[in-house]
Amino acid sequence: MPAPVEDGGREAEMRVLNVAYPLLPVGPGSGGGAEQILYLLDRGLAERQIDSLVIAAEGSRVSGKLWPTPVAHDEITEAMRSEAHTLHRRTMEKVLASEHVDVIHFHGLDFGAYVPQTSVAKAVTLHLPIPWYDPVSLDDREIHLVAVSEAQAASAGGMTISRVVRNGIDTSRHLPGDRERTSLLWLGRICPEKGTHIALEVARGADLPLIVAGPVHPFASHRDYFRREVEPLLDNKRVYVGPVDLKEKAKLLSRARALLIPSLAPETSSLVAMEAASSGTPAIAFRSGALPEVVQNGITGFIADDVAGMIEAVAQIGHISPLRCRQHAIENFSSERMVDNYLSLYRDLLGA
Repeated sequence: MPAPVEDGGREAEMRVLNVAYPLLPVGPGSGGGAEQILYLLDRGLAERQIDSLVIAAEGSRVSGKLWPTPVAHDEITEAMRSEAHTLHRRTMEKVLASEHVDVIHFHGLDFGAYVPQTSVAKAVTLHLPIPWYDPVSLDDREIHLVAVSEAQAASAGGMTISRVVRNGIDTSRHLPGDRERTSLLWLGRICPEKGTHIALEVARGADLPLIVAGPVHPFASHRDYFRREVEPLLDNKRVYVGPVDLKEKAKLLSRARALLIPSLAPETSSLVAMEAASSGTPAIAFRSGALPEVVQNGITGFIADDVAGMIEAVAQIGHISPLRCRQHAIENFSSERMVDNYLSLYRDLLGA
């Protein structure tokens, strides 16, 4: 197993081991929301003098100690995923044998495949819709389930949700721009449930330019979706710029006329909607999952029910105040609030 990357070491009131989804790196510019949240949580813990340990793919950027596991360089197959589960579990066993750990915090959809046999307190943040998880994993009474929105918690049925901890963003990185806002923007992981093709249909219907930005992750279904349903709708006014780093992402958000979020999935939250609000940019989103909790209809954007509703909302975005969007983000979406809430959860788990 690879040795941990040290951060200098320090005394701390507790030691938290955050475990990422295998194969995808953690960092501020990660394509996945779970990886972005883990990055901010790890940074916030380190800033509060809490020892933060992280198991994540090679190339991850963390503030505490990193135990790296392999990163995907090509299409993620079932065999690769199975091997990654084994390596994640072995790495966790190594960490627990060599380090004192008070809380293990899982972030991966597949966490049940590598949960160790240990008495250490365990929690998992459900970053994705609850039906996507293995129900056997969610039924483990030793693992405390954390929802990221009230809508997600309400969808839990008979399962016990220990806490709702709303996601947060770094509002200091996402600021309103000073240039004319011309293009619509779609930003995220390009996959069927995120509705990239719908954003292109809206832009065509509104006769406006659209920038599509984000990664096509190495899954066969994602690559096929891009080739069949996204690429044919691109033209001189609707363009795909590929994956973007954090700096370019912030620039795109600060210059967008509006952010389109035509998600077909029951969204548990929406980091990109929070980032848009922080940038003074209205978001136009489908009424899906927790999106109405994040996008305040008529205040920071609009909630629509279909393509026609989105096109109509695009014509109304001049009524949204960039200043009010920014103020709402600062008051409701800060990563500092999120980290404090997770610390409160950890202390409750430890009976402090």
